[in-house]
Amino acid sequence: MKNEKSPFTEILSILAIAGNILFVLWILYNGINEYFQGTTIEKISYVTLMGLLAVNAFLLILNRGQQNKNN
Repeated sequence: MKNEKSPFTEILSILAIAGNILFVLWILYNGINEYFQGTTIEKISYVTLMGLLAVNAFLLILNRGQQNKNN
């Protein structure tokens, strides 16, 4: 059975990737603007959140590439 995506799912996928990248940039901007000040817990959560968002965006992009290659 062929795994076809509807146009709505395609748009949601693109929006998810764009949202992840925009959110990473926004968090990065806020960190730079505040000189990365904060408690150790805040810094750890900041790095963890940035890592999770970056990996999520990477996996979504990879998944889109594989699906486009199969079609």
